[in-house]
Amino acid sequence: MLPVKVFTDFIEQNSLFGQDSQILAAVSGGMDSVVMAHLLKSAGVNFGIAHCNFQLRGQESLRDQQFCNNLAKQLGVPFHSIAFDTLAYAAGEKISTQMAARQLRYQWFEHVRQQSGYDAIALAHHQNDAIETILLNLTRGTGIAGMHGILPKNGLLVRPLLFLTREDIQNIIDQNGLPHVEDSSNSSIKYARNKIRHEVIPKLKELNPNLEQTFENNLVHFRDLELFLDKQIAELKDKLFVPHGNELHIPVEQIKKLEPKRLLLFKLLQDYGFNEAIIDDLIAALDKHAGKVFETPAFKLILDRGKLILAKQTPDNHKELLITINDHEINYADYKLTILHDDSPLIVKDNPMAVSIDTDLLKYPLTLRPWQQGDHFHPLGMKGNKKVSDFFIAQKIPLHEKSGIPLLVNGNGEIIWIGGYRPDERYKVGRKTKKVTIFELYKMN
Repeated sequence: MLPVKVFTDFIEQNSLFGQDSQILAAVSGGMDSVVMAHLLKSAGVNFGIAHCNFQLRGQESLRDQQFCNNLAKQLGVPFHSIAFDTLAYAAGEKISTQMAARQLRYQWFEHVRQQSGYDAIALAHHQNDAIETILLNLTRGTGIAGMHGILPKNGLLVRPLLFLTREDIQNIIDQNGLPHVEDSSNSSIKYARNKIRHEVIPKLKELNPNLEQTFENNLVHFRDLELFLDKQIAELKDKLFVPHGNELHIPVEQIKKLEPKRLLLFKLLQDYGFNEAIIDDLIAALDKHAGKVFETPAFKLILDRGKLILAKQTPDNHKELLITINDHEINYADYKLTILHDDSPLIVKDNPMAVSIDTDLLKYPLTLRPWQQGDHFHPLGMKGNKKVSDFFIAQKIPLHEKSGIPLLVNGNGEIIWIGGYRPDERYKVGRKTKKVTIFELYKMN
């Protein structure tokens, strides 16, 4: 027997979708998605099956695709499938194979949903998946949002199996004799999630045999806490954020009264791209650094007299130019940058607007850009790293001039030269240098 009543009750209690909804069910052929497909059919839901072939497991991938096609025919529902060149996509995007597969499948699910008129996309995550997600988030670092695990509904993504454990699903498969396929990669512990699944959770269940139920109770508490915090943050924004033209002004004295300050300030500014490291710097500067600017790619926060000014970046603030190995001259803002390749290890002296760099250390394309909050480098002649913002302060560079100073950045993200001021120790010409590249800046006006 299938737990159809509990299934439909869970859908109704969590408002996942209505009786007349058209649902696109993501089915891999494994136990979880097979159970979901049979429950959807038994509950009388109008649905179609979507299957992704990532072409990562040879014949096994083809077997899974054919199985899902046959399942759709058996259930009498539409079947959608696609084959991805996952490895090529991962290489092109410079991301992991797992991340590539995730991006490809969600993009395609949404495409099928829109093209075929489905109302929601059903995913077969269950309680154990939620536990694994929380443990992964805790391992990597997380806020409250990472503690509620996987939500039953997130936009158009719905998860109608979150009332079941992996053991429940295995029992349904066995009791009903439901055919399915096994993904051989699920047993490999080279993936972080599988390591947690096969090694960590069994140990935790030795301490607490009712681990799934305990986590489910905790998830409810964390979800409620997140909802409460979001409500408080919305009320704080209405109180503290004062519109002023295209800017928002936030009274510093009111910020000082926030408690807990770090959490609330982070939540207030999170949507504008400000991370926890910037929030720490901001709190430290509240009493002593009037005029300091904190920036994200889209916004800047200026600590002014008695207030914080939140404003959008202007287009030129974060202009970046790529430099290829074939470039010899680049125009950037008020500067012209010339690039000369020389076969001898020449060192430019007594000209702060020019620098000699060990050619073999350059990784193209290079980038010419303004400084960003959090930038650091190893100043020539000094020990250790220094924040670029601190270097500017030490050089007594006026605030309004800082964003106009070009930074030459290597392809690996390291700063090579703060144009007109100081190169990085790691890129200097040394005894082992065979060739140099000379960069020289010219002020255009």
